[in-house]
Order: sequence, then C-alpha cells, then structure tokens
Amino acid sequence: MLVLPDRDAAEEAAEELSAAHPDLGDLEVVRDALAGEDDAEDAQWLVVVEPPESGWTTELLRALDALAAEAEGWREEG
Repeated sequence: MLVLPDRDAAEEAAEELSAAHPDLGDLEVVRDALAGEDDAEDAQWLVVVEPPESGWTTELLRALDALAAEAEGWREEG
C-alpha cells in the first residue's frame, strides 16, 4: 500500500504503476481520514497494491518505494 498526501498524487501513482506493472491488476485509490478528523485536508490517500501472482520482487518493491517518495509519501506493508 502506498500512502500519499493527496488524491491527485494517488491517482497519478496508480496510473504509473498500472502502466509499468500490468501484472499488479486493478489498483484501488481510497481516502484514509485520520482518526477523529472530519476535515478533508487531514486525509491521506492510499493506493492499495496487491502482490502479483509471482510475488513481490526486490525490483518491484524498489519501484514502489521510489514512486511513493517522488510523491512525498511512503510504502506500508499490510
């Protein structure tokens, strides 16, 4: 899962990942409001990435990390 600061960054990341790694299938972009916050400004956006059938490779994990960092976000497992 990639955690990104805004919707545009999440949607762009999902598009880039889908184009570069079609084996990841459909990627879901969802809003993750911070606990107790109703303000949309306090939301993070997630790109939910399921492992490909072949499993995670070092190369793919590095690509996810680089994409997340480029968008001022990060990758979380789970």
